[in-house]
Amino acid sequence: MAAPLTLLLIVAVTIRAVLFRSSLAELISERVEVVSPLNAWKRVVEGLALLDLGVSPYSGDVFHETPLMIYLFHFTVDYAEIVFMVSPYFVDCLSCLLASLDRAKIFRKQKYALESDRYPADCLELLRSPKEMFYIPLKVAMFYLLNPFTILSCVAKSTCGLNNAIIALFIFCTLKGSALLSGILLALATYQSIYPLTLFAPALLFFLQRLYIPVNLRRSSFWCFTLQYAFIYVGSLVVITGLSFFLLGSWDFIPSVYGFIFSVPDLTPNIGLFWYFFAEMFEHFRLFFICVFQINVFFYTIPLSIKLKEHPVFLIFMQIAIISIFKSYPTVGDVALYMAFLPAWSHLYRFLRNIFLVSCVLLACSALFPVLWHLWIYAGSANSNFYYAITLLFNFGQTFLIIRPLTRRRKHPGGFDNEVSCFKSSVWKSSLKS
Repeated sequence: MAAPLTLLLIVAVTIRAVLFRSSLAELISERVEVVSPLNAWKRVVEGLALLDLGVSPYSGDVFHETPLMIYLFHFTVDYAEIVFMVSPYFVDCLSCLLASLDRAKIFRKQKYALESDRYPADCLELLRSPKEMFYIPLKVAMFYLLNPFTILSCVAKSTCGLNNAIIALFIFCTLKGSALLSGILLALATYQSIYPLTLFAPALLFFLQRLYIPVNLRRSSFWCFTLQYAFIYVGSLVVITGLSFFLLGSWDFIPSVYGFIFSVPDLTPNIGLFWYFFAEMFEHFRLFFICVFQINVFFYTIPLSIKLKEHPVFLIFMQIAIISIFKSYPTVGDVALYMAFLPAWSHLYRFLRNIFLVSCVLLACSALFPVLWHLWIYAGSANSNFYYAITLLFNFGQTFLIIRPLTRRRKHPGGFDNEVSCFKSSVWKSSLKS
């Protein structure tokens, strides 16, 4: 495993280093699919310039990053390329460790695979061999480091990579069983962008499952641990926000960062669903539909938590994917994060229909984004409808990609809830035959 992973790291570093020094770097940093008003490097540079002049970086309508982020780059601006080069490898290493932890857990559940001759033929396809499990971390590394979305985000110096690193570290600490670090990192991720708040529920469900505490509202142990984890999370968020006020000396960052995320005043085209809709919206309907669109991200947390309460790791994956689709200013870097974890559930794809079609849709849309942008902005032979149509198709492909496992799990014994029951029934049938 070490040799292929080392080779993969060398290839990934080489690709990024070449692109950093090429003329494409400036072109990539201007692409609306790669950067947004929240994470564009040029806006960070503008904020740093204002900070050096003694002016609040939030005094205008240019900078919308958090105070901790701007002070981080205030000391590391001369090494920005190194920071952005390191962040994807940091996420990759955490992803490999996450896959290893999840792999060990799944392997314990599927230990019967070593005695596959005892099982009916219709259950063998649910079992993963030790060889398949061994290569999952390497596949996760390939899906992240060699993903064109990750490479483009890194070369453009989008701060999305740093946000991904925080979320990956949060997931890692959660799977390691550290409630304290998990709550602190979740608070930091929420501080960077409000949407990771939806990861609170799956993290809580994971710890409850790990500590063998049933999800029962009448149990005092359930409420005791829930309040404890909520206190860690809320307390950390208050401390981080207070530290930001101490550094900046004002609360100007709250409307400039979080108000900007929720109110969506900048309608620069991107790969999200907001910009076109609100560009065509009558002003007196705007508040209502902003609430509807923003609630979309948080609404699915409750039904998914009920449906997937026995599978909190998969629920985390689902929530990250939902955030990347329905957030107000998404970029391809957000898409790359949840796609990196797809190999962890590769055994489900054999039960999915149209997976090849969905893959082709996502690839075709990725190629057509710059084409239709050029036809719209530069050639003048197209309009915003063409670009938004591809955006809708791209998000439809993402939605189809993450929904199909949920729908198939109810119709096929390959679903998560039925894997263990299939194993038990197989053992029972084998015992009857013997």
